[in-house]
Amino acid sequence: MVKVRVAVWRRRALGVISALGVLAGSSLPAQACTSFVLKGSDGGRVYGRTMEFGQPLGSQAVLIQRGTPLRGNGPDGGVGNGLQWTSRYAVVGLNALGLNDVVPDGMNEKGLAGGLLYFAGYAQFQSVPSGETKRSINSAQLLTYVLTNFATIDEVKRGLPQVLVNGAAVKVFGGPLPIHMTLHDRSGKSLSVEYIKGELTMMDNPTGTYTNDPPFPNHLAAAGNYANLSAMPPAELTVNGLKLPPASTGGGLHGLPGDFLSTSRFIRALMLSHFAPRNLTTQQQVGTAFRLLGQFDLPPGSILLPPGGSFGGAGSATTYEITEWSVVADQKNLIYYIQTYDNPALRTLNFDQLPLDGGAIKVMPLDQPVEVTVLKP
Repeated sequence: MVKVRVAVWRRRALGVISALGVLAGSSLPAQACTSFVLKGSDGGRVYGRTMEFGQPLGSQAVLIQRGTPLRGNGPDGGVGNGLQWTSRYAVVGLNALGLNDVVPDGMNEKGLAGGLLYFAGYAQFQSVPSGETKRSINSAQLLTYVLTNFATIDEVKRGLPQVLVNGAAVKVFGGPLPIHMTLHDRSGKSLSVEYIKGELTMMDNPTGTYTNDPPFPNHLAAAGNYANLSAMPPAELTVNGLKLPPASTGGGLHGLPGDFLSTSRFIRALMLSHFAPRNLTTQQQVGTAFRLLGQFDLPPGSILLPPGGSFGGAGSATTYEITEWSVVADQKNLIYYIQTYDNPALRTLNFDQLPLDGGAIKVMPLDQPVEVTVLKP
């Protein structure tokens, strides 16, 4: 029997959840992804996220057309020996590590958007009973399955428990892919999906914000500690008749964590998205989203990954993490924007300009030359 826990967000104190299956001694790369949602004045929404990784992902843009046959990988790691399905909806997004049917981030033609974020130390997927392999997909295929099958968060809640998600190793990755998933639909609903202790947990996420470890409820429990933060300046302090005004603007956010820990990035993304302008259209909020995403870009060398250890580099030498790409999904106008580390120019996937039917996966490179405008008097 599939065990599922569906939790509705409420403010409450939570105990610390102990780490499960810590990947000590492995060579899996760290990942410091950050995501959030902004609302437009016209009722639309945009979802933005960064992708950080300790080894090159070689991501390319992909279109999974309607009617594409897809095959899940079973718990033994066998390619294509799991669940078989056909894409109901067309999907755009980015692939990774040469796996064209694996999208760590994307949006479908109904405006459902989301991404996979690293969840090392906590992710523990479902056991697949003997004879149930054909109901199973690999953790890396989770977002692909959801976006090709469902249009809304409510549909995800009903349909995802019918599928078993296994934690078999992904050969090109070098081990299991420990992830959790954030999802957002056009109505404004957001959902956290986590597999912990072999159980599926789906939790409503009114904040729209998501990062990495620890489990999502822990992030919410800590958020109340920052209730004093505000985009407005603090009140002037008076001591024995001496007026002590703020030294500069920005004092309302004094204490906003600025480091790259996932817990700090969660608070920063939560506050910045919460205080973002609300009088901008959905299309205008795309620009806002990219400005906010810039707050989470990793300066090269700021996070070093020594070989070995639970967040080690991919090889025998010390490496560093970078923001490989950032994306923004306009869920109202159905446009997916891409910005890469090597090229800050925006590239888009527009649903109204793509061949959505055809039953195939189309791959589009992201190696376009950087365009520089030379200004002359």
